Amino acid sequence: MGLPMDNLHAPTVASGASSSGHGSDKKQLSVQELIAEKDKVWSELTALGAVLDSHGVNMNTSLTTFDGYPRPDIDVAQIRTTRARIIRLKNDYKALMARIEAALQEHWSNPAAPASTTIGSAGSSSSTQPNTPAVVEVPFAKVNSVVSSSPADTAGLKVGDKITKFGGVDWRNHEKLSRVAQTVQQSEGSAITIKVIRPAVVGGGDERLEMQLTPRHNWGGRGMLGCHLLPL
Repeated sequence: MGLPMDNLHAPTVASGASSSGHGSDKKQLSVQELIAEKDKVWSELTALGAVLDSHGVNMNTSLTTFDGYPRPDIDVAQIRTTRARIIRLKNDYKALMARIEAALQEHWSNPAAPASTTIGSAGSSSSTQPNTPAVVEVPFAKVNSVVSSSPADTAGLKVGDKITKFGGVDWRNHEKLSRVAQTVQQSEGSAITIKVIRPAVVGGGDERLEMQLTPRHNWGGRGMLGCHLLPL
């Protein structure tokens, strides 16, 4: 019988710059490219999480028996490789989010700046703007349609509105709008605070509006909102 193996749950790949191309090795990427990279990383993390779930383990589950030997009921090697990859991708995801936030802070503090502004690998944009706000509300969804007399219509949503906040959901955590759907399902009959950006009718520029939207089934149409959202 072999000797007990003590750190089977530790990653076999040394930490450092990712070989996936998601990390700071990409020097100049537009905001859209960075968001696409972020989505790719998230998709892979989701798939890797499913691998761990299929084995009935998580990132902290011990891979050894009580006496220190490899557990015979799971694929220890695959789990170790998967965990190592998850650790690296989480670091990549964190770095990408920081870079996206820095670029979007610059863009939304200067609406005249092109949306394709690129940022450097250090996470700062190629030019700096004075007095950048600490928290920037960035639109993550656009209202594509609104049904008359629906909860969305009653709340004041209009076609073309860009949503920056939907309850506790924003551009950083909407997960391709799946979190918006969860919020709606969990909030029937309760008001949700919505923040939107809308082109001003007079004088050009944008208006930032806040409204209360109460999801409900019995308004006379399909769904609980009566509007359709598209991710940005």
